[in-house]
Amino acid sequence: MSDRLNILLIGSGGREHALAYGLKKSPRLGKLYVAPGNAGLWQMAEKAEVSESDHAAVIAFCQSNAIDFVIVGPEAPLVDGLVDSLTAAGIEAFGPSREASQLEGSKGYTKDLCAEFDIPTAAYARFTNCDAALEYLSSHPAPIVIKADGLAAGKGVTVAMSDDEAIAAVKDCFDGAFGDAGAEVVIEAFLQGEEASLFALCDGETALHLASAQDHKPVGEGDTGPNTGGMGAYSPAPIMDDAMTERVMESIVRPTLKGMASRGAPFSGILFVGLMITQKGPELIEYNVRFGDPECQTLMMRLESDLLELLLSASRGTLKGVEAQWSDDVVMNVVLASKGYPGSYEKGTVIDDLSVAQAIDGVTIFHAGTAKKDGKLVATGGRVLNVCARGKNVSQAQRLAYEAVDAIRWDNGFCRRDIGWRAVAREQNAK
Repeated sequence: MSDRLNILLIGSGGREHALAYGLKKSPRLGKLYVAPGNAGLWQMAEKAEVSESDHAAVIAFCQSNAIDFVIVGPEAPLVDGLVDSLTAAGIEAFGPSREASQLEGSKGYTKDLCAEFDIPTAAYARFTNCDAALEYLSSHPAPIVIKADGLAAGKGVTVAMSDDEAIAAVKDCFDGAFGDAGAEVVIEAFLQGEEASLFALCDGETALHLASAQDHKPVGEGDTGPNTGGMGAYSPAPIMDDAMTERVMESIVRPTLKGMASRGAPFSGILFVGLMITQKGPELIEYNVRFGDPECQTLMMRLESDLLELLLSASRGTLKGVEAQWSDDVVMNVVLASKGYPGSYEKGTVIDDLSVAQAIDGVTIFHAGTAKKDGKLVATGGRVLNVCARGKNVSQAQRLAYEAVDAIRWDNGFCRRDIGWRAVAREQNAK
């Protein structure tokens, strides 16, 4: 029997392109398939013509193509129970069960878990009725945070800085702006501080700290405008030093693992911890149950350990004693999006040339919403390209990333020009 493993990677974004980039370095990788993929992924992997929502078709593909291990990238198929279906069919898979995925699938579920297991997070209330939610707002003035309970592609959260904005956000949710995701609403206290993300690889009992990153959610410079799926990120986040990292592991990650195990839903997979570092210390904003996007791209460029071996250890419950090795370099990811995003945008616009940008030393471009049409590279999504650059510090990584962005020929693209601004300011002030 060969020691090489045939892998099916589920997903179509920049995160999955980055995971493929990481997997390609493993000596144990056999054939790599992707469903559905994008133009960048199709250069690295064979396309599997199956839908992630058709569990029977995914299982049949795995059986007919001798797939040894399935890696599920996005949150929707995890919340939909794809890992449960694969496991029941005897196919090894990486990612949490349907029940454990409720940590992302339901914000209310997470807030209740935090309350039960004393995990630091903002005070909150849950509502299934618009009038009750509006009445609550009348005694809890802005700033305040309104969240659609379910999955909303990173767009179901409003940080309302005025009472009118809070009222409008609640009405939007109950009026169906986020579909079923807004049928329940979580209203929580506004936390003041600096955001950061920590990633932990979990096998149900053991949590291995991977790395930190800082995302930039709002569409506009200076963190203004509506929230998006993420306009850029860099890793590591300076605020997450060793002491702060251990505080997060001790007060948030390990209690969450114990809590989930006690509920009969042990968490295996990637736990993405969205944090606000407040004057009181780290507080949980939200959990995601998969690698972040755009953060994953920065992590995969810094990871020096074998990604496949790490994911197998998590899947098999053998993480105890495992360590991950990382480059000390800083990696920055600047997202190029279609003009109009996160609102409506034109699809099918042609991206003329990436070759000059890709030739810059230290730069890697990961595809997200791309496809090939009549031999040309076209934009098919809101977030389209991830321009990643490696540097010895944030300032150097930022300079290289924007040099590459400016070398890309795509008339319909735009980006934030200030990714990493907090860390760059820190570096300049330290001089």
